[in-house]
Amino acid sequence: MESSWQRFINNTILRRTVVLVAIIFVLWYVRAVMTEILLTFIFTYLIVHWLRLVQRWLPKLPTAITAVVTYAIIIFLAYVGLTKYMPILINQIVRMVDYVINFSQSNDMTWFTQYITRYVSMSTITTQLRHWVTIGISTLTSVGTFSFSFVMAVILSFFYSIELKQMNGFSRSFLDSNVAGWFFRDLYYFGQKFVNTFGVVLEAQFFIAITNTVITTVCLIVMQMPQIVALSVMVFAFSLVPVAGVIISLIPLCMVGYSTGGIKYIIYILIMIAVIHVIEAYVLNPKFMASRTQLPIFYTFVVLLVGEHFFGVWGLIVGVPIFTFFLDILGVKSFTKSKTNKINLQKR
Repeated sequence: MESSWQRFINNTILRRTVVLVAIIFVLWYVRAVMTEILLTFIFTYLIVHWLRLVQRWLPKLPTAITAVVTYAIIIFLAYVGLTKYMPILINQIVRMVDYVINFSQSNDMTWFTQYITRYVSMSTITTQLRHWVTIGISTLTSVGTFSFSFVMAVILSFFYSIELKQMNGFSRSFLDSNVAGWFFRDLYYFGQKFVNTFGVVLEAQFFIAITNTVITTVCLIVMQMPQIVALSVMVFAFSLVPVAGVIISLIPLCMVGYSTGGIKYIIYILIMIAVIHVIEAYVLNPKFMASRTQLPIFYTFVVLLVGEHFFGVWGLIVGVPIFTFFLDILGVKSFTKSKTNKINLQKR
C-alpha cells in the first residue's frame, strides 16, 4: 500500500502545481532583487543564443573565448555610448522637453488650456504636478540602484557564459538526486517552458522594437525632425511594450512634430505609425512570434494593466511573456493554431 507521500510524488499534476506555487512564493519573497533576476535572465538568454550561433559557424572555437570577446565588445560599446553619445542624448532630451513645454504654452494650445481649466481646478493641476515631480525625483534616485543591478546582471551572465558546458552539466546532476530528484525535474520542466515561452517572446519583442525604431528613425530623418537621437531612444523604449507602446509614443511625437512642421507633420506621423503598426501586426509578429502570442488586443491591454500594477515598469515589458508562459503551462493554445488544426481535421 502506497504512503501519502508516494501518492503525492506519483500525482504529476498535483506535484507540479505545488512546485509552481513554491516558485511563485519564492520569487515574491525576493521581489526586491527582481530587477537583477530579470536582467540576468535576459542577458544570459541572449548571450547563450549568440554563443550557440557562433558555434555553428566556428565549431572549433572555444565557448569561453567567444564569451570573453563578446563581453569585451559590449563593454567597449557601452563605454563609447556613455562617454560620447550619452551627453548628446541628455541634451536632446532636454531640448525635446523644451519643445513640448513651449508647445503646451503656445497660442495654438490656448483653447485646450481653457477647456481643461474649465473642468479641472488649478489646485488639482498643482497637486498632479507635485505628484509627477515626486515621481521624477524618485526615478532619478533609482538610477544608481538600477545601474548596480545592471552591472551585477552583466557579471553573473558573463560567469555563466564562460562556463556554459560546466554549468549545464552540474545543473543536470541535480536531476539524479535520490532525495529531491522529482523536485529538480519539475524545476527543469518549468525552466524549459519558461525559456521556450518567456525567453522567445521577449527576444521577439526586442527584435520587433529594433525594427520599429529603425523604420521610425528613417522616417523622422526624412521629415527633418529635431532631436533624432532622443526620439529614437524613446520609440525603442516604448516599442518594448506590446501594442500600447506604439500608441503611447504618438503623444510626444505629435507634439514635437506640430512644433516643427504644424498640422501636416501630425498627419505624417499618424500615417507613419499606422504603417508601422500594420507591418508589426502582419509581418513582424508572425515572423518573430511564430503564433506564440496571438492575443486579442483586449487581453493584451488587461495583461499590461495588471502587470504594471504588480511589477511597475517591468510589468509592461514582461507582462505578456509571463501571461504566455502560464497559457503554455495550462495547455491553452493560440486561436490561430487551434483554428488551423480544426480546419485540417475537417479536410481529413
